[in-house]
Amino acid sequence: MMFINKKEINKILDECVDVSTSEVNEILEKALSYEELSNEEIAKLLQVEDNDTIQRMLEVAGQIKTDLYKNRVVLFAPLYISDYCTNNCTYCGYQRDNKFPRRKLTKDEIIAEVKELEKLGHKRLALEVGEDEFNCSFDYILQAIDWIYEAGDIRRINVNVAATTVENFKKLNDKEIGTYILFQETYDIDKYEEYHPKSLKGNYERQLYAHHRAMEAGIEDVGGGVLYGLSDYKFDTLAMVLHNRELEKTCGVGFHTVSVPRIQKAAGMNVEDYPNIVDDKTFEKIVAVLRIAIPYTGMILSTRETYETRNKLIRSGISQISAGSQTGVGSYNEGEEQEGQFDLQDDRTPMETIKDLLKEGFLPSYCTACYRMGRTGDHFMDIVRAGKIGEICAPNALVTFVEYVRDYGDEELKELAKPVIKSEIEAITNPKLKETIIKFIERINDGESDLYV
Repeated sequence: MMFINKKEINKILDECVDVSTSEVNEILEKALSYEELSNEEIAKLLQVEDNDTIQRMLEVAGQIKTDLYKNRVVLFAPLYISDYCTNNCTYCGYQRDNKFPRRKLTKDEIIAEVKELEKLGHKRLALEVGEDEFNCSFDYILQAIDWIYEAGDIRRINVNVAATTVENFKKLNDKEIGTYILFQETYDIDKYEEYHPKSLKGNYERQLYAHHRAMEAGIEDVGGGVLYGLSDYKFDTLAMVLHNRELEKTCGVGFHTVSVPRIQKAAGMNVEDYPNIVDDKTFEKIVAVLRIAIPYTGMILSTRETYETRNKLIRSGISQISAGSQTGVGSYNEGEEQEGQFDLQDDRTPMETIKDLLKEGFLPSYCTACYRMGRTGDHFMDIVRAGKIGEICAPNALVTFVEYVRDYGDEELKELAKPVIKSEIEAITNPKLKETIIKFIERINDGESDLYV
């Protein structure tokens, strides 16, 4: 039997409708002590509608995020290399029924895209493709990973490709990827089949167990996600938490990251056709509940959201964001006229994004140290649970930030950076580590790159 049971999840939600403020406060106090919440307690948080109580939830989520991850925010960019797709997902601009000139990038075109991304300062990418084994084979994807690493200074590639076999996941793992990412889109099986008609992706169980197969193949970090707007947000949020717990139980570690995209306009669809659209206030609550329910998991927010929304949600749980994104194949090198997967809401450059993060008190990070030091899977989670990851990540984030300022910074950024660099050095409490980071910064300013602990 599948571990997601629609009837049981709805039963939990229905039984937790009437929740008092005192009950919520007790749950939040429990969360602040990092005790695991029950399914019913998470359901009660999802049922809260009172604005004052939601505000308290946002504050608690923000405190948890700061305790564990400090003030750092990881930046990355998606790289779309093929828009061929045999699936017909109704919400996606790449759906099979959309008629436009499709393509996959050649080796030279991929290298050109990578060079443009490097000019923007990116060091970590999320590789994106549609599902079409004839026009975009798995071997091509594996080749593309080699080409990206060979092209220059990209230090880690996270991979978002279709659910596949254990054998293929083993091949993917051999390429030294970062996180394997796959969204369930919606955990409501009826809605899932409605929005994924007559296609490989329409196999709910194939999608649901992909992370299990990936981890069986040796991939230690996997990421999940829900496309909010396809189904009831309470159901999907609780189901995603249950998915995380199932992975912890059967594979030893849950999601490394979860993504929380909201449905956006795309070619061939109308947003108005989706009755479960999530408004901004509800979306804030969702992020807070997830941060409280799965505190040790990274949370990703893309440029589907506006600057204002992203800035707000970084304070209540988000730890990674994309920057300067394009969702069309070849768009970084060739311009924005390519057909995109969905409409973007935040068109700031990485430089503009970094400046805004600094002004809001955050530390931008391009760090990839944990992947390369073997701090992945349950090892990474053990460090996070012990409250030690901030002591590792903040210094490494600082070093990558100093490198970015050296290589890409204009005068405004350099001025913004000075007090941040000083305060981050002062915040390092371990004398030996502080000495190491100071020496790293000196070496970077002398021309070295890619230093980390």
